[in-house]
Amino acid sequence: MTGSPRTRLIAGTLSGLAVMAGAFGAAPAQAAPAENGRAAQAVVQTGVLSADAALTIADAAMKEAVKQKQRVTVVIVDRSGATRLVLKGDGAGPQTEESARRKAFTAVSFGRTTSELGKGVTGGGPSIADIPGTLFLGGGVPVASEGAPVAGIGVGGAPSGDIDEAIAQAGLKAVAGRLR
Repeated sequence: MTGSPRTRLIAGTLSGLAVMAGAFGAAPAQAAPAENGRAAQAVVQTGVLSADAALTIADAAMKEAVKQKQRVTVVIVDRSGATRLVLKGDGAGPQTEESARRKAFTAVSFGRTTSELGKGVTGGGPSIADIPGTLFLGGGVPVASEGAPVAGIGVGGAPSGDIDEAIAQAGLKAVAGRLR
């Protein structure tokens, strides 16, 4: 072998692994049987809120906000917390987008409304409120399909979280019959 000592070491290690694989009859990777005798699943399918449903939710929420004379932003995130849609209403303040996004993230992360979660955040010690990106003010609502959260709706900008949450609930109601 020629080359630096490091190159020879790496090449030698790889050659040794190849010999070991041949000696032990290594075959293409196969799923190991699970304890119940079936192969462990390597890919998991998860539900995703469609773009059409996200638009329907945002439109219904914004119509409710206008009806209530509120200047809000509606944000919808997917199960992983990635932003899918932002609809900033006319006159909504600059802080409303971030608060709506964090409420949506919190709702989908915990599968509960942020107003409900906020009631459990008490005391001076560490709590779930310390998790980065969360916000435990009313206005975040999870979207679930077959019992599992698939998205979060966040509304920010009304003078109270109760109003933000009512607006988010109006958005959810617009697609409730289509959520399997």
